Order: sequence, then structure tokens, then C-alpha cells
Amino acid sequence: MAEQVEEPSVRPSDPWRGPKFLTTKHNGSHTWQVIAGSATLGLAVAAGAVLAAGPWDNGQRKAERALAAAADRTGGAHHGRTTPEGPRPAPSAPAVLPALTAGKAAQDPAGLRAVLTPLVDAPGLGKKLAASVVDTATGEQLYGRGATTPMTPASTIKIATTTAALSVLGPDHRIATTAALSPDSRTLTLVGGGDPTLAKADLRAMAAEAAHALREDGEDGEDPAGPVRLTYDVSRYTGPELHPISPNENIAPVTALMIDEGRLDGSDRGPADRTDDPAGDAARAFAEALEKAGVQVTGAPREARAADEARTVATHRSAPLSALAERTLTNSDNDIAEALARQTAIAKGEKASFAGARRAVTNELKKLQLPVGGAHFADGSGLDRKDRVTPALLTALLARAADPDRPGLRPVLTGLPIAGFSGTLDGRYERDAAGTGRVRAKTGTLRGVNSLAGTVVDRQGRLLAFAFLASGSTSAAGAEPALDALATALTGV
Repeated sequence: MAEQVEEPSVRPSDPWRGPKFLTTKHNGSHTWQVIAGSATLGLAVAAGAVLAAGPWDNGQRKAERALAAAADRTGGAHHGRTTPEGPRPAPSAPAVLPALTAGKAAQDPAGLRAVLTPLVDAPGLGKKLAASVVDTATGEQLYGRGATTPMTPASTIKIATTTAALSVLGPDHRIATTAALSPDSRTLTLVGGGDPTLAKADLRAMAAEAAHALREDGEDGEDPAGPVRLTYDVSRYTGPELHPISPNENIAPVTALMIDEGRLDGSDRGPADRTDDPAGDAARAFAEALEKAGVQVTGAPREARAADEARTVATHRSAPLSALAERTLTNSDNDIAEALARQTAIAKGEKASFAGARRAVTNELKKLQLPVGGAHFADGSGLDRKDRVTPALLTALLARAADPDRPGLRPVLTGLPIAGFSGTLDGRYERDAAGTGRVRAKTGTLRGVNSLAGTVVDRQGRLLAFAFLASGSTSAAGAEPALDALATALTGV
């Protein structure tokens, strides 16, 4: 039987396509909701009302910000609901994270302990719970229970994976897939760069570029172009392709060349049947696109490295790393997480393998002066039970992402699912629950392991980072409400 892992929502917000309209049941009816994200907490627009718990940050997703503004235009000099005195002025929200904590009273650790103590021993949390809560502005630990105890993190390890990738590569980095033509123009090689989100439409665009180059190389520049032999190069990655839990519907073979994450059902998130030959499938799709572009392809595609002297005739670049990181966290995307871990390894001069990624992520987090003692990054996705992190490391990662001097890490915060609205938290909170729209957190679920790590803004207006890691639970149905109660409690202290 396949290992139980968290199943990402089928209707989360999409960092690439803007916010989704979501439907939730309330008193037997459905209410359409719109989500807007900020770098510090969830900002939800529901039924035309804005539920805000803090200012927006420059790292906020632009599409969500625009949609939120359009949904409720109140104030400003030239728009909004008018009053007898004219348009209502719109208060300006500070655009940087320090505004959350400037002039705010410090949180009382004793009061926080009093609130959390009755909740940490909830039976649903299983045999062991480790926890950490910190003030992101000061780094002070406000609450700890086994905060330095290494625990199996499940998918909350993606916070470490995305932080390391953003730190090494920067938020604007894009993963390139290329087509290289041999000097004699007889062999075309599709070279995988490690972009798991490559799509057939992208291959069609590359085929058109390649066809144009082939026609220019021809004697008369007219159709048809070619003929060419097609090969594909997956040498950018090394080591085993199969994750230790594979074959599994939660992850495809980890290879430098694939389309649509190796999914066979047309989905773009959540569990799905996966191909056992993602690179071959991508090459065959490219061959078909070349034929449609007027290029004659002889024989079946075969695996081979591109010649050193081959020239690039077509290139596709992925979405920016900031968007890939957000999608990884929002949808708990295992395939992108493993790709980001390998991209980190390549940038750090390590082999692009599970082992190389482990060394690269660990070393980059050390460079960021984060407490990696006891941590073990067996993979980038959290599917491997050998993974270990401490709650203190997770809260330190979130605090570092909130550091105003490190804006490149902000997608770690903007990508966190919003309670009751997006990603893996879209169905976890009732519409009128206290934490809805206010808790932003990464979930983690394996059989007997449940975790939640993210941010909230307390009543004093301070941004808190939290991590709750539980093990030995009998069911997710019992553990998840207990974890949600802990996160929600932080919003009221």
C-alpha cells in the first residue's frame, strides 16, 4: 500500500495564474470567495469584504493584490464609495515588514504558555509533539517544547528547500530547456535543464524556433526542414531517478527532462498516475511538435548527450524561481521541490542527486546562519521518512524569510497556504473560524506524522513564526484540528 501523504487541494490559488475563485460550504450553501496574499499573513476577500490582519508587503503576488484592490475600492482621490464629503480617503498600509512590529508591545511568553499549554497535549496529536514560536522581528523564542528535537517534518521540509534555492539562485532565476543542433545540422538534441513544469505548448514553441533555424541552414530556406535525428539529454541530473517511496502517485521519477511533472491525467497538482519514462515522453512529444512545424524526424528519439560543439537553436525558460517556490509551498508540489533541491545542488557545485542536494541545502542553510543541528535532508519534498528537522530550524527559516534585508526570500512567506482559502489549507478551516484568512502555514502529513509551520500576526501586531511537529498520531483527522487550534490560538494572544 502506498504511504499516506498529504493530498494538495484540487482548487488552491495558483501563483502563476492569479487567485482562484473558491467555493466553501457555510450553513448548507456555497459562498464564492477570492483570495489575496500578503508577505506576512493571509488577506482574504470574501463576499466583497476584506479580512485583513496586517499590511501588505512588496513580496505579495501582484495578481492577488490587483484583484483585492478591484474587489473593494474604498477611498482614494478618484475612486471608491463616496460620502457627502467626497471620496473616502484610503489609509496607506506600510509596504515593508518592519511596520508590523514598529512600536508594538512585546509578546508575553508567560501569557503565551498559558494559552498553548492546554492545547499541546491534545490526544489527536499522538505520542510526541515538538514546538517553537518566535517573534520574527527579534528572533526571540516565545514558546518552546522540544524545540531542538529532530523530528520527521513531512512536507514542512519544503520551507527549507525553497529557502535554500531562493538564497542560492535568487527569485528571478529561470530553468532553461534547450534544443541543440549538431554542426552538420543532422542531429537535434532536446536538453533537459530540470524544469518539471515544462508543457507541450512550450515544446511546440521550441519546435517552431528549431524549425526556423533548420530552414535557415538549408539551401533554399523553404519547407520542409530536416531531416534530423532527435536525441534527448538528461545528463544534468545524476544518481537514482526514483524516490525511495516510488513508484508513487505523489511523485514522478526525478529527471532533468519531463513534461507536466510526468502526470498522465492532465492535472497540475495533487496525486496522479505518473509515467515511468518522463524523459522519453517529453522527447516523443517534441518529435511530434517538430513534425507539425515542418521538420522531418527520422527514427525514434534516443537518449544521448548533446555534442560539445552543438549550437542552441531553441530555448524555453521556466517561470521565475519565486513563482516555482510559491507553487511548491501552496500546492505542496513534490516534483518541483525535488527539482529546486537539485538546482540548488548544481549552483553549489554538488552533484544533482538526492545526496548532492542534501549537502547543498545543508551548507546553504549553514551559510544563512540557521540552526541546522540534527537536521537531515534526505530529500527536498518531505516524502522520505529519514528527513529530520527541528521546530527551531523551521521558525528560524520563516524569520529569515521575513527579514527586511532579505527580500529575495519573501516567496517563502507569500507561498504559504492561507487558512480556509488556498492550497493545502483551503478545506481545513471553517469560513467564520478565528484563524481563517489569518493563519498562513505549510502542512505536512505522512502516516503517523502531522506538522504545521507558518506565520500569524498576534493582537499586538507582531509577526510570529510557529512550528508544531507531531508524531505517533492515529489519524490525520484527529491531528489536523489540534494543530489548527494551536495556530489559531496565536492570533488571539
